[in-house]
Amino acid sequence: MAHLQRFSKIRDYHNFAHLPPPQHPLISLVDYSNVRHETTSKKLSLVHDYYTIGLKRNVPYKFYYGQQEYDFDEGIMTFVSPNQVISLQDNPNIGTDISCKPTGWLLFIHPDFMWNTPLAETIRSYNFFNYSTNEALFLSKKEERTMVDILKRIEQEYQTNIDKFSQKIIISQIELLLSYAERFYERQFITRNKPNHLLLNKVENVLSKFFSTNSFAASGLPSVQQVSDELNISPGYLSNMLKSLTGMNTQQHIHNRLVEKAKEQLSTTQLSVSEIAYKLGFEHPSSFNKLFKRKTEMSPSEFRRTFN
Repeated sequence: MAHLQRFSKIRDYHNFAHLPPPQHPLISLVDYSNVRHETTSKKLSLVHDYYTIGLKRNVPYKFYYGQQEYDFDEGIMTFVSPNQVISLQDNPNIGTDISCKPTGWLLFIHPDFMWNTPLAETIRSYNFFNYSTNEALFLSKKEERTMVDILKRIEQEYQTNIDKFSQKIIISQIELLLSYAERFYERQFITRNKPNHLLLNKVENVLSKFFSTNSFAASGLPSVQQVSDELNISPGYLSNMLKSLTGMNTQQHIHNRLVEKAKEQLSTTQLSVSEIAYKLGFEHPSSFNKLFKRKTEMSPSEFRRTFN
């Protein structure tokens, strides 16, 4: 059974990992090669009360987020928001050879550091903070250098004498880091074309299964969360990947399938529009009418008349 370790302050993690005290109480860049996790448990679960951005390679653990696992034997980045549980388990694939020495960086940002700045709100709009560990950002050598340069500039700024400009400069560097992460994720959606198209096929299969049950009146419409749960993938990553491949997010894919099902009912049955709406899981027929017209530029009744 995994031991749960919670860190409410950045210095708590520094103590746990046998690191010197942080030079700033609310932001810290840690050289991952200096981290030492000592625990009697083979599996350890960590919860941070602050944002954690990791760029790591050759980590001697398997990382778990939910039921997913990932080996950090390549240079990749992860973005973890406060109160997410990340589990670590010994990884037998990583040996003791010096070439396999763990390397990388951990940037800790306490929410209090962003207080009274626009980033306090906008950081919540970066969906990759809610991606699963297996949806990490794969970096090229050039991209990795870009990210490390920004991390080092952040460290350099908080290590100098703190003045009235320090927070503003560091916040701007964090925003730059997150903007590059968005750019590199967009590149990843394109370059990892084959696995993403395989995932798109899985999405279509999941939706086909949902819409073949005809049980929406009892269970309601399939949600984005249900679809992502079926695929063991986070809702944010799934929607962003679909948007990149097809121009539509997960909700729009669900709505398209819903309209297809509605067209089938309207053209092959004598059910009223209201009966079809309820059968498809809508509480109010007006909501069904509005969605159908937005997607087809015709009302359900107008569509039905084209078959008469």
